[in-house]
Amino acid sequence: MLAIIVAVAMIASASTAFSATTKPTPKPTLKTTAKATTKPTPKPSAKPSPKVTKKPTVKKSSPKKKTVYKRKVVKVSPSPSPKWPPSGFKIPVNSDIYYRIPTGDELLGELSAAATLSEQFKVCAKLACGVVKIASITSCTWWDIMSTVSGPLSATDSTIVPYGTLTTTAKGTNPKQIITVLLVSTEPLKPKVYVGGLVISCHHTPATSSPQKIPSNVYTANTPVPTPSDSATTNTN
Repeated sequence: MLAIIVAVAMIASASTAFSATTKPTPKPTLKTTAKATTKPTPKPSAKPSPKVTKKPTVKKSSPKKKTVYKRKVVKVSPSPSPKWPPSGFKIPVNSDIYYRIPTGDELLGELSAAATLSEQFKVCAKLACGVVKIASITSCTWWDIMSTVSGPLSATDSTIVPYGTLTTTAKGTNPKQIITVLLVSTEPLKPKVYVGGLVISCHHTPATSSPQKIPSNVYTANTPVPTPSDSATTNTN
């Protein structure tokens, strides 16, 4: 019982003592204001930009400027007079006629340049023909050329004999004008057959006085006789 009383007294005194003590004044606690931390703004992730395919630029063709050409005035000097007498031409004694037998290369050059002459020459692949270039110091109203077609006597006898005569007429020419004349026979072309023995005449009479057409070739076959000279003679009337 005593123990219980003592215990109660101790509890009472203890509670009295607790209430008598002054409560310590609580120190004001300094609340620190939390600074707002700025969150780093997330950078927008760079999206891959869409590829832009450039369209090929089509250049518009600008209108072409018209080129104006100025006409250049060229003074034409008079062509020199042709050399006379012509190179390689022959002239019979006491005559104003010039003649020349062209070479094969010269003839080919003339045939390629003159369509009419080339057309006439085609028959010479099968017939005996000759060719001569002629000119005169004076003008001629028309020409005639007498010639002889000659060849071997036979296939076994090579003696050259005349086969016939050929008369060729040609148009008129101006002074010193050179023309090429084909002498075309109707004699079949054979080895060693040729046209020679030329007699060339420059006429001053009207062309109507010619006994045959101008131009023309008239061939007359004959009985073989001795071969005439191959040198040309000329007549002027």
